[in-house]
Amino acid sequence: MRQEIRPQLAIVLPPVNHEHSRELAAIKHIVDTHPEIADLVFADLVRGLNDPQSGRDGMMSAEQVFKALVIKQMNGFSYDDLAFHIEDSRTYRAFCGFGIGDPVPSGSTLQRDIKRISAETEEAINRIILGIAKEEGIEQGQKARVDCTVVESNIHRPTDSSLLVDCVRVLSRLTARAIEVFGIATCFVDHNRRAKKRGMEILNAKNEREKKGSYQDLLNITERSVDYATQAAEGVDMVAVLLEVPGAEDAAAELRDIIALSRKVMSQTERRVLKGEKVPPEDKVVSIFEPHTDIIVKDRRETYFGHKIALSGGKSGLFTDLVVLEGNPADARLAVEMASRQKKIYNRALQQITYDGGFASKANLVEIKELGIKDVAFSKKRGLDITEMVKSTYVYKKLRNFRAGIEGMISYLKRSFGLRRCNWRGLESFKAYAWSAVVTANLLLLARHLLG
Repeated sequence: MRQEIRPQLAIVLPPVNHEHSRELAAIKHIVDTHPEIADLVFADLVRGLNDPQSGRDGMMSAEQVFKALVIKQMNGFSYDDLAFHIEDSRTYRAFCGFGIGDPVPSGSTLQRDIKRISAETEEAINRIILGIAKEEGIEQGQKARVDCTVVESNIHRPTDSSLLVDCVRVLSRLTARAIEVFGIATCFVDHNRRAKKRGMEILNAKNEREKKGSYQDLLNITERSVDYATQAAEGVDMVAVLLEVPGAEDAAAELRDIIALSRKVMSQTERRVLKGEKVPPEDKVVSIFEPHTDIIVKDRRETYFGHKIALSGGKSGLFTDLVVLEGNPADARLAVEMASRQKKIYNRALQQITYDGGFASKANLVEIKELGIKDVAFSKKRGLDITEMVKSTYVYKKLRNFRAGIEGMISYLKRSFGLRRCNWRGLESFKAYAWSAVVTANLLLLARHLLG
């Protein structure tokens, strides 16, 4: 498996003389001198394995997996591109610890190992980074600024018709595969072409009557595909129980998951299109591939499909905290939680914290002050007196200006570390992706602070 104790250090070529190489060398020094980072990653890599020491001798160590993740997030590489650049770049090989003649893992191997690093591990690594920053006098955790943003899921913009077409396509594919692989004897007709045709008709319909007619037929097609898939799932269940064929149980579970999502899509389409009802966001499915995706309406203008996240940042520019939220809670509901989390991170209350105006309320101010925070500033006062929030107008203006800096920090995360859109599948992977962007950004910022 992955050997954490190498019998001999690899002979590597020195990195090139460039500013980015010096930054990577500083990050490498941080990781190498804090083995607890590798320990956390290693625990994720071996989780669920019957015998972690079996199989091929360590293709990648935990340090190499984590460093490969840093390179990926820093550059926005795909896994195949990541494998190429580590193979091709003398600096990246030195950073990851691949010696002369050492094979570099393939894109699929990098994907398998990087995706095993959990959000909880990334958060724990971020706490280690904040501890280093505190020891070096870079970030003392006396002052914080909080704001929210949206990270999009990797889905197309949903419409009722496109979702139904997706349902038919996936149900047909899974049903056909079940018949072929497990020899299920069941009636099945692939309605993909017909579904696509109805989808185009809906897109180009001249009036509501034509559109509703096409929708009704598309719903009928989806219902038939669901029936075929249900019969196939029952057949696969019998194969799993009677013949104990490997993979049959997982195939049946996958079919049932898509069937359940398809029924939800059919229900919301009937309610919205045929009956004219207004379907609340919490009842909607916007993707059968990323069903965890929330509908986020921001500033009553733009609609996003992903997850709302809350971020806290310190005076140094480091991100001190991240929370991936469920649904679209009002900012005012998050103010106390984010302040409480800062207290847990540093084991003491902050001196000052500042928020956007959307977080403001009298109740929030009182609760945050009760945590022991002296100065609490909201950029819009919302009926609050400055003297209630902070000790003077001067402090209020300073904190309000300080808060504005987190907008640039969030923009930096989105532009340089891929936080605009998550390309990883599943809710847990979404959380891990968001944390990996924060951890990579913090490592780079910490390295630049240490280099001066």
